[in-house]
Amino acid sequence: MALFLSIFPIVLLIFLMVKRKAWPSYVALPWIAVVILIIQLIYFQTDIVTVSANITSALIAVQTPITVIFGAILFNRFSEVSGVTNIMRKWLGHINPNPVAQLMIIGWAFAFMIEGASGFGTPAAIAAPILVGLGFPALRVAMLALVMNSVPVSFGAVGTPTWFGFAPLNLATAEILEIGQITSIIHAFAALVIPVMALRFVVSWEQIRKNATFIYISIFACMIPYIGIAFVNYEFPALVGGAVGLLVSVFAANKGIGLEKQDGEELQGAVSRGDLVRALLPTGMLIFILIITRIQQLPFKAMLNNATHWFGVQLGSLGYFDVSEGLVLSLNHIFGTQINASYKLLYVPALIPFIVTVVILAPFFALSLKQTKGVFADSLRQSRNPFLALVGALIMVKLMLVGGDGSMVKIIGKSFAEATGQYWTVFASYLGAIGSFFSGSNTVSNLTFGSVQLSTAEMTGLSTALILALQSVGGAMGNMVCINNIVAVSSVLNIDNQEGTIIKKTIVPMVVYGIIAALVALFVIPLFFNVN
Repeated sequence: MALFLSIFPIVLLIFLMVKRKAWPSYVALPWIAVVILIIQLIYFQTDIVTVSANITSALIAVQTPITVIFGAILFNRFSEVSGVTNIMRKWLGHINPNPVAQLMIIGWAFAFMIEGASGFGTPAAIAAPILVGLGFPALRVAMLALVMNSVPVSFGAVGTPTWFGFAPLNLATAEILEIGQITSIIHAFAALVIPVMALRFVVSWEQIRKNATFIYISIFACMIPYIGIAFVNYEFPALVGGAVGLLVSVFAANKGIGLEKQDGEELQGAVSRGDLVRALLPTGMLIFILIITRIQQLPFKAMLNNATHWFGVQLGSLGYFDVSEGLVLSLNHIFGTQINASYKLLYVPALIPFIVTVVILAPFFALSLKQTKGVFADSLRQSRNPFLALVGALIMVKLMLVGGDGSMVKIIGKSFAEATGQYWTVFASYLGAIGSFFSGSNTVSNLTFGSVQLSTAEMTGLSTALILALQSVGGAMGNMVCINNIVAVSSVLNIDNQEGTIIKKTIVPMVVYGIIAALVALFVIPLFFNVN
């Protein structure tokens, strides 16, 4: 019964969002949160204080994804109003008007690099509007962006899912590095197939066939440095791989290498060098700020994450509100429990870099005060439904994690592991994907299921490094179907009530990804690593 009641809300959520008259996420998710609340109170008999504390914690935690979404929407609205999007569209059309080239440069290599710097679902939110501006249909672009943004995710946000996601397991640095190495090889094999499946959402098989050489130039340009860096470092594979891949992809497209010629399809009106520099300035500033605030060797990351107490105040029974020197806002001991929640005002990629970039550059692009206010107002309106969806999603996640080893999440994980035994290698990545589906984060998936995967590997005698690598890969491939990312990219592209449609399409490449991961784990990894 415990297993049935743990799985039931997830199955019900999927049904509500993919049925013929699908519920929008901002309706379905809050109702599922209510269902889980009832199950917790009646069946698991969780006390009301613990439930209330977790709901309060979720309301604070939701500020992270919703402010990132708001920032991405704000940046894209600013780009439209300032004319940046139009110039970028013309420039990319003049690099090469071939749609496959444009999709690989922006949807694959550019997003790959942004994932390496930031994570948080930012790549799809930045890359997708550029592609829509080039004339690609919004819904298809949303699906392509979600599927493309899977391979780099295990090393996204300067490797956070790997080094932080597995931190509670107290692994040695060498063990984490080995996990990263295995992860990179599994992703590399998936990269031979997944970007092509993503392209198929937008272009025909015939177009893919005629431009296959360029597609694989772009793929290998990202993946070769990605694997190379992963063997010595677990922070920069995606960032370096994406940067190299972007440079090589732009060069190849500019020379027409491996691309079918598109005669007579160039956009009218060449872009001057001055206009191009101006148009690239916002994105360049965005990337620069993201990178310098996420490299551990620079002082900024530590400054923005500085948790040293600055001042605080007791908010009655609600908890102790603390502000750190790095403006990390925390509510501790919520309702007298050990539950805490925080929001990193300066580190979450919202205020910095999105809002700061827009505020600084608005005068540079001659936006009036009225226009700037309009950009902010439009962005707030567009963020309303995603906020409701994410509140439901975060409350759902928090309540499913209540109970430690007896939590709904752990019940699901342990039951699956016990049912498969020695065959767990085949299914391990899908557990990671489930974690991403309902948490919206490879990092949270690793934090949640890392201990389950580790204990399963130890009980069955499987390689812990291999199983944890499959967990990380699963958390990355789960980004294709995770509610947070779907809501984010749909909001930025102003797509209404299509979440179910997107899931029905993106779940196919996710399943294929898991099959590839299992085959590589069984037959390729043992050739290079001692995992027997």
